[in-house]
Amino acid sequence: MTSSLTTLPARQFAGVVPPVATPLLPDGGIDHSSLERLVDYLIGAGVHGLFALGSTGETAYFTDDQRVEIARTIVSATAGRVPIIAGAIELTSARILETSRRLTATGVDAVVTTAPLYTLNSPAEITAHFRAIAAGIDVPLWAYDVPVRVHSKLSADLLLGLAVDGVIAGVKDSSGDDVGFRRLVAANAAAGHPVQLLTGHEVIVDAMALVGADGVVPGLANVEAAGYVRLWDATTRGDWEAARDEQERLNRVFEIVFQPTGLSGDATGVGAFKAAMKARGIIDHATMAFPTQPLDETAVDRIQNILASLDLLPDPVA
Repeated sequence: MTSSLTTLPARQFAGVVPPVATPLLPDGGIDHSSLERLVDYLIGAGVHGLFALGSTGETAYFTDDQRVEIARTIVSATAGRVPIIAGAIELTSARILETSRRLTATGVDAVVTTAPLYTLNSPAEITAHFRAIAAGIDVPLWAYDVPVRVHSKLSADLLLGLAVDGVIAGVKDSSGDDVGFRRLVAANAAAGHPVQLLTGHEVIVDAMALVGADGVVPGLANVEAAGYVRLWDATTRGDWEAARDEQERLNRVFEIVFQPTGLSGDATGVGAFKAAMKARGIIDHATMAFPTQPLDETAVDRIQNILASLDLLPDPVA
């Protein structure tokens, strides 16, 4: 099997591509009904694609079979309306290939993966890792640059080398390295734009679009998708004042992630998203994957107050 940039249209994944959260039942099982409703909410808001099984989707906490269940539900609920990229996040190339094949069998349109986890690999070995995965799947491969979780940064030279050779179709940048991302955008442009570049830096999307990002993967879109669509639409028509205004409004919504204290990064970020999604009626439960700790009532109340101040809570039932 081989993969190439021609498998999908060159601009297939661009614009707003939210990382889909995974709603859970109180007992920790997958809440497929809420997941279907979440997909409809996101697509109804006008997003341009979906990113399944990423960090916001808590993929690391699920079994292989659960990941397939989640992907299958997202594919079914999407019904071809937007393209879906799925995270195959595993320890090594062989395990990623196995996961990728199971996920592509559900009907996802592309796969995204990281550098190897746990193992200590050189840039040459990481390059070989991506080449082996791309050669073993029938859909485009994306690189996920997330050093806070993987502990290795994907360099611009490595990424562009893979892109020029048709190994990867895009990069989801969650490095938090704004200088590095801007340099990658410039190098990509100089090379003829062989790779799509999506930023995961959701509080400066306006700036990332201005320097040339092809799109954004905002976890906060699970809470407020329409705002990111308006923001991206403003950037595409060059209305930077409107884009900045929408970004500032979204950043006020993003304050929800600072309300929990004393918890892990997963509990704070995804927990705040889920609490807000539940408050908005998008999902039924704010359950986190085990052993992530739940938010306390004080944090949930603060999150609801922020949503209320921005008119993002549903009207009370009479």
